[in-house]
Amino acid sequence: MTQFTDFGLAQPVLKALEEAGYHTPTPIQAQAIRPAMEGRDLCGIAQTGTGKTAAFALPILHRLSLENRRAPRRGCRVLVLSPTRELANQIAESFSDYGRHLPLTNTVVFGGVTIGRQERALAPGVDILVATPGRLIDLIERRSLTLEGVEILVLDEADQMLDLGFIHALKRIVKMLPAKRQSLFFSATMPKNIAGLADQYLRDPVQVAVTPVATTAERVEQEVIFAHTGAKQALLAHILRDPKIERVLVFTRTKHGADRVVRGLDKVGIAASAIHGNKSQPQRERALAAFKDGACRVLVATDIAARGIDVEAVSHVVNFDLPNVPESYVHRIGRTARAGADGLAISFCNDEERAYLRDIERITRQKIPVAPFPEGFQPPSRQEAAEIAQAEERRPDTRGQQRPGGGRPGQRPGQRQGRPGGGARPAEAGRGSGRPQQQGRPQGAQEARPARPQGENRPSPARTEARPDNRPRRPDARPRNAGGAGASEGRAIGWLDRAPRS
Repeated sequence: MTQFTDFGLAQPVLKALEEAGYHTPTPIQAQAIRPAMEGRDLCGIAQTGTGKTAAFALPILHRLSLENRRAPRRGCRVLVLSPTRELANQIAESFSDYGRHLPLTNTVVFGGVTIGRQERALAPGVDILVATPGRLIDLIERRSLTLEGVEILVLDEADQMLDLGFIHALKRIVKMLPAKRQSLFFSATMPKNIAGLADQYLRDPVQVAVTPVATTAERVEQEVIFAHTGAKQALLAHILRDPKIERVLVFTRTKHGADRVVRGLDKVGIAASAIHGNKSQPQRERALAAFKDGACRVLVATDIAARGIDVEAVSHVVNFDLPNVPESYVHRIGRTARAGADGLAISFCNDEERAYLRDIERITRQKIPVAPFPEGFQPPSRQEAAEIAQAEERRPDTRGQQRPGGGRPGQRPGQRQGRPGGGARPAEAGRGSGRPQQQGRPQGAQEARPARPQGENRPSPARTEARPDNRPRRPDARPRNAGGAGASEGRAIGWLDRAPRS
């Protein structure tokens, strides 16, 4: 096969491909499209950036266009499962692009955003649903979605979907699917234990592996630089000062590590954004959008961004931390050298990570060349790096300090402190006990009270006998639970219910 027209795809699909400038299929597309069009189960393995999304999207659109069937209410005809929100968004956009001339509907659902809008989109039924497993189960449990009408199931990044993090959710989902269906699994890596598990969900599948499992893209130049942990931050900053680096993805093993790298780059005047699981969905979308449009040339990410994020013109990938799962290395460096472009993957390796490096070289069947420090770079000694780290730890954190004027920690000047009197909302006042809410002291009263001389006890005309703990009772003291449970609840709500400002 040399042209998309040779497959016999529906004319509206071919028209969309023509408008997008696609004429010649990639190897994975050439081998996967025809059996998928015939309704066969399929397991496709190919390097990242080789067009796996089109390899399943095009035959699916073709099959749906041949059958003039409506999607069931609160249901879908095609279910595509993705491990990450970003990848789910990308897949949905691909279906929209390739099916722009077809009267088909598709939507994407994932966590981190309000579920109500997603429920309304699913109410009339959709032809193609792209979802992350967690949010999909949420919608099913709320009876906003049924899977009884699914005709085709797709697992993208199937190795991760079948791993421990998702396998329990996947087993629940598969039980709700019709037994008679087509299943399409695609991934860049497929370890043997995961491949055995995949066979449980596929019936007489067509095996398509255009490259050996877990091989890296040929156009990615790779190198590793040995550096102790304390030198990595300075080494990254030195590399990023090179104006030839147009757009770079930096990978860390942990979420806190990604934030720490961003803070370190900010101190030396290099703008960067972080994307990981602790970020809200709007924050992740803004960071990715700024990276795509060139507003931010450095994106620091955990492995969440290594799975299928298709950003054009990523010139460099830097593994600040080597991954402890060797297959993740293949996905990481596959973010560069996409669509025939060239790219460079630089890995930092400290003494503790040498075992990870050996695992990566074993699974990729190649030796990664060792590179020296860049010209002009003087790495800090281990002692200097340790002193810098200790200074950072000793630096006072002013985020939790009291601001002048009695504001709460982190409160902006002039921002209202709580509610007047420190009470609850009107609807919550007196909740639980039915007693009226007692109003607290006016704001700032505590600061205005003169300090009592140390050791002085105020006499109590109402009650002078000593309490069991030998402390006299103040005559103006109110009962501890004055105002009932609602009072304490009200004050707690006043502190917690405000959404944090991002």
